[in-house]
Amino acid sequence: MTGSKGNGEARPGGVRSQSDVDRMRSRRARLALGALYASIGLLAIAFFRLQVVGQEEYTLQSTQNRLRAISVPPPRGSIYDRRGRLLAENVPGYSLALLPGSPDSARATLERLAPWLELNSERIDELHERFRQRPGTALLVDDDLEPAVVAAIEERRPQFRMVLIDTHPSRRYPPGSSIGHVIGYVSEISESELEIPDFETYEAGRIIGKKGIERQYELELGGEPGVRFVEVDARGSIVGEFGPRPSIPATPGADLTLGLDLELHELADSIFPDTMKGGIVALDPRSGEVLLLYSFPTFDPNRFVGGISSENWSALRDDPAEPLLNRALSALYPPGSTWKPVVSSVAMREGVAGIEDFMPNGCNGALQYGNRPFRCWKRSGHGALDMSGAIKESCNVYFYQLGQRIGLDRLLSGVNSLGFNGRTGIDLPGEVGGRFPPSRDWYDERFGPRGWTESVTLNLSIGQGETEQSLLRMAQFYAALATGLPPVIPHLRRSEVLENRRVDWRVDLSDPQRGQIVQAMSRVVNEPGGTAYRFRLAEWEMVGKTGTAQNPHGEPHSWFVGFAPANDPRIVVAAIVENGHPDNTTSLAVPLASRVVQRFLTDEEVPTSSPAVTASTP
Repeated sequence: MTGSKGNGEARPGGVRSQSDVDRMRSRRARLALGALYASIGLLAIAFFRLQVVGQEEYTLQSTQNRLRAISVPPPRGSIYDRRGRLLAENVPGYSLALLPGSPDSARATLERLAPWLELNSERIDELHERFRQRPGTALLVDDDLEPAVVAAIEERRPQFRMVLIDTHPSRRYPPGSSIGHVIGYVSEISESELEIPDFETYEAGRIIGKKGIERQYELELGGEPGVRFVEVDARGSIVGEFGPRPSIPATPGADLTLGLDLELHELADSIFPDTMKGGIVALDPRSGEVLLLYSFPTFDPNRFVGGISSENWSALRDDPAEPLLNRALSALYPPGSTWKPVVSSVAMREGVAGIEDFMPNGCNGALQYGNRPFRCWKRSGHGALDMSGAIKESCNVYFYQLGQRIGLDRLLSGVNSLGFNGRTGIDLPGEVGGRFPPSRDWYDERFGPRGWTESVTLNLSIGQGETEQSLLRMAQFYAALATGLPPVIPHLRRSEVLENRRVDWRVDLSDPQRGQIVQAMSRVVNEPGGTAYRFRLAEWEMVGKTGTAQNPHGEPHSWFVGFAPANDPRIVVAAIVENGHPDNTTSLAVPLASRVVQRFLTDEEVPTSSPAVTASTP
């Protein structure tokens, strides 16, 4: 009988021996143990990466999930007038923002806030859309909360888990509407403004200057925002300040001092006819500092702080009186007879006429040109006048003939050489440059070669027709005429650098010629029969020129441009009142200008100088 089946040989029916089974189990155990060790090794590596290698990354993610970075708005720089009086300052205020989170939660929160913040459905839709476009950024809802509203919301804090109420410096303009157009206003940066290169470092929700000085000097006034951190829970609700992580303090904006005279603005605001429209500007003719830049109707810049409501904005925007239009800077008018010293300057410079020259035809109320009479404002006529008398009495017939003597081409080139087809260069946004035809080709292009005649020369010679100028542009020319110095560039900021800037055009009159035109303009104000004689000053010799600009939309506009004292000019003033000079009425611009000049010279304690006009009426 053979021995038992051993040594790994299979038994009948495929049954293995016990030793085979043991060896197989041992092999499986070793495989399982290897797999276990491998798994433990992989877990150890993963834990090592998580706890050691990735510690900083995951700690940062954890911190970011429970911390919110909140921008800290910087205090804007204060703005002062020439005597140190506040034009713009900061006062403690409250802002309300929504923290990043779900757009649905944001809308629900806005709807709950609506009764307290007076949010209508249109405003809620607008805010929600902005939140949705920038889900990772806090949304500024209101920048000027009343303390009572803050208290009401804080009492209901569980309803407003996404809401952050913070204290911040809020803009205030103590003078109010008297400086509205020149100072501008601040408001939240818009989506389109975020695309401007100047604002590439700005974020949504930042308050910036929108108009006027606030916009012009935004990068200096605005400062740099800081950052602070708040801790939030899993639902995004604020649970407190995060102490251990340091905050970045905001950098305040730089203060700014202007050459403006606040008292002149307040005077202009008090005396401008409240049923009319127009503006007044005043310059220091030697330095170019803007002393006054007032437009009426005006607006209160404080209304824009914290965001203006859509109803109030629509009321301002759609008001037919256009209170948002800066008529001292951005409106153009036919200059009327204030243009006559300009034409006189061109005539003298071209050598075609002098101050004592008469024209061939005396004034009988009109000048016939072709089949059309060109009329003078005085229907009975002025008779025979020289240039000085024609400036004094503002005789149109004299200047019709003077324009013809100059000739259209020399008139166009002469006026354009005085810069009347461009801007003054003031440091303020929104300036509109003057308009004057550059050449006769301009007429051909606009009207066709046969669509106009040389008669345009007559209208251009009295400040009508195809010329429109701003108050500021006329003041700039009169400043050059007053001093005989290279023309200044008007500027609002007090700065030696700005004071030394000059334009590239010149009046190019000899001192005697310039003095003759100044003397003629003195007769306008200080000699009986002059068109501004009624509003002369007793203490100083003011010189200037009145103007009545024809207006196709109503009564003529009333102009006055002048300066004082005549022998040492300290102020140049230009004023316009729209529809302010109907027939047989007193010009409304002259008394405004006279009051401004008198107040400034009084406040500056300028030595008095009695008017000394020696010329007589022809």
